[in-house]
Amino acid sequence: MKSTQLNNGVEMPMLGFGVFQIPDQEECEKVVISALEAGYRLIDTAAAYLNEEAVGRAIKKSGIPREEIFVTTKLWIQDAGYAKTKIAFEESLRKLDLDYLDLYLIHQPMNDYYGSWRAMEELYEAGKIRAIGVSNFYPDRLVDLCMNAKVIPAVDQVECHPFFQQKEAMEVMKEFDVQIEAWGPFAEGQKDIFNQELLKEIANKYNKTTAQVMLRWNIQRGVVVIPKSVHQARIQENMNIWDFELTQEDLDTIATLDVGHSEIIDHFTGETAKYLNSHKIHE
Repeated sequence: MKSTQLNNGVEMPMLGFGVFQIPDQEECEKVVISALEAGYRLIDTAAAYLNEEAVGRAIKKSGIPREEIFVTTKLWIQDAGYAKTKIAFEESLRKLDLDYLDLYLIHQPMNDYYGSWRAMEELYEAGKIRAIGVSNFYPDRLVDLCMNAKVIPAVDQVECHPFFQQKEAMEVMKEFDVQIEAWGPFAEGQKDIFNQELLKEIANKYNKTTAQVMLRWNIQRGVVVIPKSVHQARIQENMNIWDFELTQEDLDTIATLDVGHSEIIDHFTGETAKYLNSHKIHE
């Protein structure tokens, strides 16, 4: 497993395991245990995924020392603001049954996220979180936060895959020393991406799958990836990406697939803002 050093010196694995859309507690616990057994050491969850307790149980049952596992969770819009963030953080910590977090992210750039950031800065400085960051912050929001915050975000987790390669966002993150992390590294299966011809040609050359090529491609660009699967074979398959390397020609070929925008969610519409703000995770 390769790792990257965040802007505060903390080491973060380049490949992790995501648990988005695994709301069933028993299934989530089972697949996280499988992922840890397969060698994953970065587990990414969120308050809004409603499975933090299952992730916590899996970590305990794995028997792996806590300090060897990099645990990420996220603050939901409903809990934005200074005081509410402190409460939400403690609730996530309780559900995960942990003493500290490795990474805490603001899930969306909505509601009073500046208040949230001040609370997170204090939690970070108190040693309760090893690194703090954001998710779904496009360049304008990220730059604004970086230029006004006491602590620069260590990570920005954004949609990033061959159809949406985030080239502009990567340049901005590089300028401010923010690590990019990809959610949806397989484009959530859109456009039959696993059977995309150019990706299949590259995969065949290395006797790999298109999924392995997509993960390897992002990692070679310096992007942390967190694929999700509930299938044991695919969990293992996604881990087996360290024994080959894409050439510059391969990278140039994959670059041609970029459409330059998301076709999963448009963060710049009023409808999206209404939808996300309306999603409540507790009363």
